Amino acid sequence: MADAKIDTVRSFSTNVTGRTLNSARTHHWVIDGSTTPAEAVTTIESFLAGVSACGVGLVQGRAEGLGIPLQNLEVTIEGVRDAANTADFQAVNMHFDFTGPSQDQAEQLVGIYKQH
Repeated sequence: MADAKIDTVRSFSTNVTGRTLNSARTHHWVIDGSTTPAEAVTTIESFLAGVSACGVGLVQGRAEGLGIPLQNLEVTIEGVRDAANTADFQAVNMHFDFTGPSQDQAEQLVGIYKQH
């Protein structure tokens, strides 16, 4: 495992059922369960944010590496779940909204993301 990169996040229970305190390096944040208490960002929203943030970061880096003009990128992600069984996603939909690249360049960048 000499070439491995290990990222560590710790999650702690709180006195509110379904709420966790989370830490990564020197950063700390609250995450609520996907249904309760749902006052802070939820577990599902946090998971989806990780996926969409990865999309933004990867595409932005590839655009720069390929010399594709990228002024702005917004990724919207929706996780669709059955309200009666929220444990499984029925679908995950991502929409990439680019400012700068041509249609062909934008499609190339999304294609690169899909390969990862």
